[in-house]
Amino acid sequence: MSRLTIKDNNNKCSIGSWITLGHPAIAEIMSKAGYEWLVVDLEHSVITIREAEDLIRIIDLAGVIPLVRLTSNNNDQIKRVMDAGAKGIIVPMVNSPEQAQQAIEAVKYPPDGKRGIGLARAQGYGAKFQKYLEWQKENTVVIVQIEHIDAVNNIDAIFSVDGVDGFIIGPYDLSGSLGIPGQFDHPDYIAAVDKINVEAKKMNVMSGIHIIEPNPDLLKQRIKEGYRFIAYSLDTRMLDVSCRTGIECIKQLRQ
Repeated sequence: MSRLTIKDNNNKCSIGSWITLGHPAIAEIMSKAGYEWLVVDLEHSVITIREAEDLIRIIDLAGVIPLVRLTSNNNDQIKRVMDAGAKGIIVPMVNSPEQAQQAIEAVKYPPDGKRGIGLARAQGYGAKFQKYLEWQKENTVVIVQIEHIDAVNNIDAIFSVDGVDGFIIGPYDLSGSLGIPGQFDHPDYIAAVDKINVEAKKMNVMSGIHIIEPNPDLLKQRIKEGYRFIAYSLDTRMLDVSCRTGIECIKQLRQ
């Protein structure tokens, strides 16, 4: 079974992307593009659990790591996406160590967690249960989203939870919780991000961020800043930017 190199990547950068469109062609195209992992987004999309299973299958069979961004920190949803074959989860709005622990326990089987045992795709429909049982002990991935000032205030305690493999900053929600939505150059936002990254470096937690716009220069900048788990844009933004760039070129040629 696949192992995400976030577990032992020797400080190398891990690059993935985000899927919000439920059509299987999207997952197939992006899986073949060269990403290490792809996130099926259930929080800000209309993708259903049934569609998520198909996307997970396509990503997995292409040799790419399928992750799922949850609708919320919901034990039942975690169990279902993990049974569908997700290799890990990205948990929105984790504001306390207790919430981080809850997510980890929902991913792991007893005695390490509280996840109910079923025989679905992840377990080879029963034929590979023992192999999966051993795999999930060390290889499942739990990424917490730090996207509220409450999380920033509890950051050392959150990063101290055994089983938190990394984090992704949610810039829009974090700035919103500060009362300055979208103002990423505001001193309060910059101070919050700095505090997160200082604690992450001190506690050796993998630092992550989602680059919304498909901008290679911004990607290079984030890598230089030390981020090592980077979601590079998302399907809808890449489609939109590509379309608009082409149309703008056509408009200029017609002038």
